[in-house]
Amino acid sequence: MQRELPTKAPEARIDGFLIAKHVSGGRETILGMTSDPAFGPVLMFGLGGIYVEALGDVAFGVHPLTETDAQEMIQSIRGRAILEGMRGEAAVDTAAIAEALQRLSQLISEHPRINEVDMNPCLAFEGGLVAVDARVAMTAPEHSAR
Repeated sequence: MQRELPTKAPEARIDGFLIAKHVSGGRETILGMTSDPAFGPVLMFGLGGIYVEALGDVAFGVHPLTETDAQEMIQSIRGRAILEGMRGEAAVDTAAIAEALQRLSQLISEHPRINEVDMNPCLAFEGGLVAVDARVAMTAPEHSAR
């Protein structure tokens, strides 16, 4: 790529390359966070990808999340049967999803400038969870009074 790009797109500015492992399969989920004026950081979980847009099947939890809070969020979505395995599919690793929600909550504690997080999709498998795409919005340094 480094050799070919300058000849094919001489106007391109190359700051580096990001190479990621191709991940396929799994069940699409979404994990996120937004800052609510009344409650502070609120975390979100649901079915991801096109399902979040079509169904809006998400659950919310107030930061900081305990393991019980995270598990309750997972169990409260209407589409949880998809995660539990349908038509012979194996159940996904809901413990890994709960851990990811708790780690996101911890990240928010450690970095108060984080104002919003959108991890969609996160692919849930029988043996773990992989974030495929993520967006993080932060406040300016002088506005981080949480």
